[in-house]
Amino acid sequence: MTHEYEFATNAVRAGHARTAEGENSEAIFATSSFVFENAAQAAARFQNREAGNVYSRFTNPTVRTFEQRLAALEGGECCVATASGMAAIMACCVALLEPGDHVVASDGLFGSTMQFFKKYLTRMGNPVDFARIDQPEDWLEKTNARTRLLFVETPSNPLTQLADIRALSEVAKNTGAILVVDNCFCTPVLQRPLEQGADIVIHSATKYIDGQGRCVGGAVVGDKQRVGEDIFAFLRTAGPTMSAFNAWVFLKGLETLEIRMQRHCESAMQLALWLEQHPSVSKVYFPGLQSHPQHSLCLAQQTGFGGIVSFEVTGGQEHAWRVIDNTQLLSITANLGDAKTTITHPATTTHGRLSAAERSQAGINESLIRVATGLESVRDIEADIARGL
Repeated sequence: MTHEYEFATNAVRAGHARTAEGENSEAIFATSSFVFENAAQAAARFQNREAGNVYSRFTNPTVRTFEQRLAALEGGECCVATASGMAAIMACCVALLEPGDHVVASDGLFGSTMQFFKKYLTRMGNPVDFARIDQPEDWLEKTNARTRLLFVETPSNPLTQLADIRALSEVAKNTGAILVVDNCFCTPVLQRPLEQGADIVIHSATKYIDGQGRCVGGAVVGDKQRVGEDIFAFLRTAGPTMSAFNAWVFLKGLETLEIRMQRHCESAMQLALWLEQHPSVSKVYFPGLQSHPQHSLCLAQQTGFGGIVSFEVTGGQEHAWRVIDNTQLLSITANLGDAKTTITHPATTTHGRLSAAERSQAGINESLIRVATGLESVRDIEADIARGL
């Protein structure tokens, strides 16, 4: 199906194998275990000598449908679904790295990802260096003979900085490392990193894949060996597992992902242009603006600009909080990718666990506000933000 049909069709149909009941909508297999025909079949399933369901920690038909559909949309051979986006990152690193292996990551990572790399990955014996997201030469300088993994999220959260995926792919190949790209902000609708040289794609399905803020989940997409065997083996043993119900919700999200992303992009573009002209706004971060330093890279690498708009206000944290507190329509929450527009103060929420020096290095200052545009009227979104501005 993945080669025969186009993206929109795969988003609705890929991975679905109807049961004998003939259901049109994918079934939710709400079961922890599966029954075998006899003891010999049970032994064969547990020992990987026969394909089939064993236990929902690592084999569930609803989860498998989601995995196959997302793999088709990203152009990957395999997908492993996880309990959250952070679980996907953890599974990728723990399964693929040996003690002593070196990691280079972008300096503009999401706060929890930064904490995982700095606090926990290093504790497991994997030194981590951070490189400028927009400078491939810095990545090359940070690599050494033990570098095994390059990790980047592009666009970055919340400053929408972009990494040149093809350039980082060359760095990875030259150093014998694998390139892992967090594609949460774009989804495969706007960006397909595997086609641009990435080895593995990470998703927080909690965001745009769900699209309505209902469930938490993650995914790793890539090849049969690293994802289909190594990362799957970690999931089977350690169990950061996606539930069948959440997988079903994400399947429904994938069906409308393309049309939702188009609307998110259109609203974000209009909002960014409005903010850029507002006298109380000192800077707007949105790759669709010609003022964005990587606007041309975005045009070459993505098919849309995304739904995240960040901006700085005059007056520091006090003014930023006033803008947020005066909203009546927008949801004050750190989640994104929702049908409802959300607004947050990154310095004290998503990046609040970083030190002041780390936030400064990442460009997260006290006057910064992040808006994830939803599906409401963009005029109403503008009017709500204007109350505090």
